[in-house]
Amino acid sequence: MTSETITADASGTWTLGDLPVHRVGFGAMRLTGSAAFHLGTPGDRERSLAVLRGAVELGVDHIDTAAFYFSSLRSANELINSALAPYPEHLVVVTKVGPFRDYRGEWGTAARPDELRGHVEENLRQLGRDHLDVVNFRRQNQDSIAEHFGALAELREAGLIRHLGISGVQPRHLAEALEIAPVVCVQNRYAVDRPDPVDDEVLRLCGERGIAFVPFYAVAGAAGPGGATTAHDEAVLSVARAHGASPAQIRIAWTLHQGPHVLAIPGTGDPDHLAENVAAGALRLTGEELALLDAARARTA
Repeated sequence: MTSETITADASGTWTLGDLPVHRVGFGAMRLTGSAAFHLGTPGDRERSLAVLRGAVELGVDHIDTAAFYFSSLRSANELINSALAPYPEHLVVVTKVGPFRDYRGEWGTAARPDELRGHVEENLRQLGRDHLDVVNFRRQNQDSIAEHFGALAELREAGLIRHLGISGVQPRHLAEALEIAPVVCVQNRYAVDRPDPVDDEVLRLCGERGIAFVPFYAVAGAAGPGGATTAHDEAVLSVARAHGASPAQIRIAWTLHQGPHVLAIPGTGDPDHLAENVAAGALRLTGEELALLDAARARTA
């Protein structure tokens, strides 16, 4: 499929609290290198800035980032600030806290609830903002998220955060969070070739409650932080051929077909891949194609 004139509005819209966004957004993690975080070779700075500006020009109004997205030479937040500040009024920047890394890039232990204000303030500083549009608490094996989410809810009341989300959670964690404050989005790992009944249930619950479900690694699949997968099921390849599309575009399209509340945040440091990812929001899969992909997904369970 051609992607030259397709913009993010082709994917439709959803609302994060009171913030409308197109359903195809942009994940900033890969701007820091050829693979996640410090694992890859840092990309060209000017190219990364151009990708961010190009995303906004293509109608992307939802960018996902984090202060711990940095490599030896690149910080995703700093790139976003440099490329896009002063920020367009319609642009929604979503960040996450919980995991953290020291200045050498080494991962620390999970943040305590009383440390989260410092993490929020670090995101504010790096992004050059006086408040954060959406902050996700990224769970790291905590049995309960009540204290952490409660700490973020206090920062929301103080005006540092507009809306709250959660990430890496099970249904009970969503219920726990909703007892404390409104939840506008849930970020969980989700992909056509990675079936998980727990995540399927979270997706369903989010739909019932009008909460955005935002999969990460939808294009990467099993490759995860290593980058976009090259291992595609024949079902993905056959649907791609039928549409004249790339397998990555079919993976994004399948993701969006899981419900009107499902958003996509594919990331790339390549301008051509950016245009392809955005264009995937215009793909409309048939019922037969969805059944074929779902059957292939079930076989990997």
